[in-house]
Amino acid sequence: MFPWLSFNFFHNLLLRNPVLPLKKLVEFRSWVPIPHTWCYILYHFWQWKEKNPFCFDNMKFMKLGSKPDTFRSDGNNVRYVASELATDIAVTVGDVKFYLHKFPLLSKSACLQKLVASGNEQNCDEVQISDIPGGSVVFEICAKFCYGMTVNLNAYNVFATRCAAEYLGMYETIEKGNLIYKIDIFLNSSIVHSWKDSIIVLQTTKSLSPLSDELKVAGLCVDAIATNACIDVSKVDWSYTYNRKKLPEENGNDPNFNGVKSRPVPKDWWVEDLCELEIDLYKHVIMSIKTKGIQSHDVIGEALKAYSYRRLPGFSKGVIHSRDVGKYRSTVDTIVWLLPAEKGSVSCSFLFKLLKAAIIVDSGEMAREQLVRQIGQQLEEASLNDLLIRAAEREDVMYDVDMVKKIVNKFLMQDRNAEYESEENKVQEIQRPGILTDASKLIVAKLIDAYLAEIAKDPNLPLSKFVDLAETVSCISRPTHNGLYRAIDMYLKEHPWMSKSERKRICKLMDCKKLSADACMHAVQNERLPLRVVIQVLFFEQLRGAAATSSGTSTPDLPKSLKNPNGGSHGSSRSAPTNPEEDWDSVSATEELKALKTELAASRLRNRGDIRNNVDNAAAISKMKGLMKSKRIFTKIWSSKAAIGENSGSDSSESLGSANPEEAKSTPSRNRRHSSPLSPGWAENDQVHVSRL
Repeated sequence: MFPWLSFNFFHNLLLRNPVLPLKKLVEFRSWVPIPHTWCYILYHFWQWKEKNPFCFDNMKFMKLGSKPDTFRSDGNNVRYVASELATDIAVTVGDVKFYLHKFPLLSKSACLQKLVASGNEQNCDEVQISDIPGGSVVFEICAKFCYGMTVNLNAYNVFATRCAAEYLGMYETIEKGNLIYKIDIFLNSSIVHSWKDSIIVLQTTKSLSPLSDELKVAGLCVDAIATNACIDVSKVDWSYTYNRKKLPEENGNDPNFNGVKSRPVPKDWWVEDLCELEIDLYKHVIMSIKTKGIQSHDVIGEALKAYSYRRLPGFSKGVIHSRDVGKYRSTVDTIVWLLPAEKGSVSCSFLFKLLKAAIIVDSGEMAREQLVRQIGQQLEEASLNDLLIRAAEREDVMYDVDMVKKIVNKFLMQDRNAEYESEENKVQEIQRPGILTDASKLIVAKLIDAYLAEIAKDPNLPLSKFVDLAETVSCISRPTHNGLYRAIDMYLKEHPWMSKSERKRICKLMDCKKLSADACMHAVQNERLPLRVVIQVLFFEQLRGAAATSSGTSTPDLPKSLKNPNGGSHGSSRSAPTNPEEDWDSVSATEELKALKTELAASRLRNRGDIRNNVDNAAAISKMKGLMKSKRIFTKIWSSKAAIGENSGSDSSESLGSANPEEAKSTPSRNRRHSSPLSPGWAENDQVHVSRL
């Protein structure tokens, strides 16, 4: 009754019907006389394929018809069917004219039936079709199907053929087993179960987007891709991902390869393949993957990172290498919109690259705010190069300092929110992961210090921007202010025209007590620092040395006389002298400062000798004399300043914004601060040590 069926028939039956239950194959064996061996092989083949669904992911195709292809061309955009019967209808599709027969076409196409009927009323045998999807190439496929000729459908042409069949009305109501029915079976049974084919078909829907939504083919492919991306990695053969470079053992070039797959498949095996999709299709796929809730947030973040590097030229360097940057705006905005909200889903460096790209392509404010918020959540992971965001071309400055300040504020806001909420619910907020640790705050503070030192090299950077950013992290306690001192010194070096009030304002940012010995040594030689700051450094350095050799106590605070050498009122700043820097730079004060430096250096040498050789009480007495001498020097300076301060104006030495024009001029004694010879009473070795100061 039944002919002997080939092995290929059952092979295709299983490949194209992956949902076919195993018991159906057994039932099929009971009434179809196929060899028992074939059935046994196919049965176990299906069991193995069910466990490894992607190991045979070659491109699927469907072969329709069995008659030979008799379509011919005369080379002048004319196609005809070589047949003994004369053609009786001419169909013009675009620039190509087809000479065909009415009967095979009208038996399967409702559209052609209407067009031919309309032509008969006008005694015309020509039909015009100008807007068929896929053009003349796809129409020829549909025409061959009507003739029963051999047609091969694959992932590249199946969707366009499906759209053309819909246009021609090739439904089941016209004839059983029509083209639309067979294509739908091919799509649902083969295409959606193939990773490669699903991506290819989804790409082809781009050019026919209105019909893809109407026919729901794009949605079918999107869901298939998302489902396959969420499959257990143990069922995935990594070699079928067609965008990954194969390993030596996969190419057969490794002589030590034993044929057994040794490397596990990573969870993000699919990210490179999806980079082939356009941004709107990619958006739908990622949204579908996120909706399923199987893939972790870091894997989705890795997918977005791979897509950014592939689709945005120059992204790895934080720039966009293209004259038409506007066309990349939608790509950047979509990637930002798809970013997982969870902290750590993507690296801080990647977020900074996205922010720089968003600025270049002029993305919307919403996208930038989202990036600033997410960067602020993990700012401790950033590097100095990440913070160097170029300012807009219309700006005079080199870097966008305001953007960095926003990011730092977002970072600190986590701690502020935690403190605010902890007042209402202490137990829950103590365990809240959003509270900043001291380590993370210290890392950010050091990072901003390094950033300040870098932007200080910009000669056009306003002092207000520098000070505002430095004050933003002033609430973070740092064990040392060396980094901040380096930034301040760099700013003073690159802006030599600063007034004295401006120099006082910027130096007020650092705490002299938190400078290391090396930083103090540099500071006392620094001609760019105000004289008053150098006095503070020397004072704390001397007290630090005295405390280290006596009781080991911490460095005491600066005396009130040094904090406010003008004495008197601690209230309004208008009760202080108008221009105290003029007195600080007087010749007598400068000479006293030199003597203080010399005494400090000698005292440091004596202190080191005390620790190393454990000298007797005579050395301690000598050291105390030196300390008393230095105190007398400080007293002399304060007393001379107090006498001048009685006749001064209304501005305080603590004022940061003095408008006195004389402040911009430096006295000769200020410039000769280190030029006078050392006291001849010092020993030769002491002079060498002092010269290092």
